[in-house]
Amino acid sequence: MEWTSLVTQLFGPYHGMRAREDFLQGDVMFEGAPLTVIGTTNHAPIGVKLALAQARVVLDTIANHPGRPILLLIDTQGQQLRRRDELLGINRAMAHLGAAIDLARRQGHRVIGLVYDQALSGGFITSGLIADACYALPEAEIRVMRIPAMARVTKLAEEKLAALSLSNPVFAPGVQNYVAMGGVRALWQGDLPEALRAALRDTPTTDQRAQDGAARGGRQMSAAVVQRVLDAA
Repeated sequence: MEWTSLVTQLFGPYHGMRAREDFLQGDVMFEGAPLTVIGTTNHAPIGVKLALAQARVVLDTIANHPGRPILLLIDTQGQQLRRRDELLGINRAMAHLGAAIDLARRQGHRVIGLVYDQALSGGFITSGLIADACYALPEAEIRVMRIPAMARVTKLAEEKLAALSLSNPVFAPGVQNYVAMGGVRALWQGDLPEALRAALRDTPTTDQRAQDGAARGGRQMSAAVVQRVLDAA
């Protein structure tokens, strides 16, 4: 879905959102209350410039609008693979974005992620997967690593990984698999304003991804292992 269509459905035709190249930003009114919205479009690769731009808005919201909810609109092909960004420290810029989002959560801001188009790799990990909860449209595309890349990293044959992906969502891309694993809390279908309203109202402030993954059969051991680590601390 185009971002313009999405925000019009969510906030009406006079939403106030604007795009500066691939960066989306706006202070919108929803249900009579202000909401900070940031995100990316055009399958943008997240480089130093985009990561710092998003982090700046999050930090400004923390400083100037205590407790205001933040909505992250996600459409990215992952991190920017350029020598310039590597030399400028893309790893630190993306870590800074993730830390800013985490700080917002700790300071009482409800942070909601929405994958409305494409979410890949590090660009997704440092945004939607750090929010209080991440949601997605049914037609969205989500993956962190393709099977050929996974084969190179794990040293397992592509054929074996492809076979595993048929029964285990951990090895497979796709929005439904991320719902099964708990990475995506739910899909937004039909009435999008009602979906956002419910997310702002009902999303837990504690991380429920491991528990959701266990309940849905997508990550059967994660929650148990996390609890064992906490009990041993």
